Amino acid sequence: MAGISAYHAFDMSLFMSWPFEVSGSDEMLVIWLVTILVCGLLALAIGALSLRTTGVYFIMITLAFAQMVYYFATSWPSYGGEDGLPIYLRSRLPLVDTNDPLTFFLICFTGLMLAMALTSRLMKSRFGAALTMARLNDTRLATAGIAPYPIRLVAFVISAIITGLAGALYADLNGFISPTMLSWHLSGELLVIVILGGVGRLYGPLAGAILFVMMETLLGGLTEYWRLFLGLVLLFVVLFAKQGVMGWLAGRERHE
Repeated sequence: MAGISAYHAFDMSLFMSWPFEVSGSDEMLVIWLVTILVCGLLALAIGALSLRTTGVYFIMITLAFAQMVYYFATSWPSYGGEDGLPIYLRSRLPLVDTNDPLTFFLICFTGLMLAMALTSRLMKSRFGAALTMARLNDTRLATAGIAPYPIRLVAFVISAIITGLAGALYADLNGFISPTMLSWHLSGELLVIVILGGVGRLYGPLAGAILFVMMETLLGGLTEYWRLFLGLVLLFVVLFAKQGVMGWLAGRERHE
């Protein structure tokens, strides 16, 4: 559930990093630093409130925060309203040509690998064990002398920072920001990606993203109703492969 709110933080990072970028700095490292601070503080405030709830109440609170930011973006003329705003210059990185497509891909790929390495390291640490127990049985974790709430809040902030950096790169890639990036529809797509790949697995979201993009590219070129086939695949995963693509592949390896 922390990932769902992280996607909202990712949306907010797109929106709030824009004024800083065009107001006097196009240095990628500076923008990343501001994104980390903004997303971290927002996640700390939102998480401090929303993590006191569970289940559908948690989902509704985080969705409410996301919708507040969405309607703020659509109703504020200085930020382009419903039309959005263009980003005329791609952010710069010292000694690197970020305008080169291959170079920009390598920057994004490096960020992905670092994020996955950090996540893997955290989940293998004592913090990761406490976080897993907080998800499975928070009462047992509290019995061991560890309060679940701070553990969840730290994870909430970390996930918001990572996805916030992804949001800054996403805005650079498109050269455009609009309220559609703040819409709950984007969060829904990200949920579909996670479910396709496998919930609770390190490489699950990556596998789900690859499958999603492949279907959008291949089927989208054939018909505008490609989401119908995506829905059928998602239905198959939910009914017959509840652990997603990665879980299905892991099950095949065990049987072999």
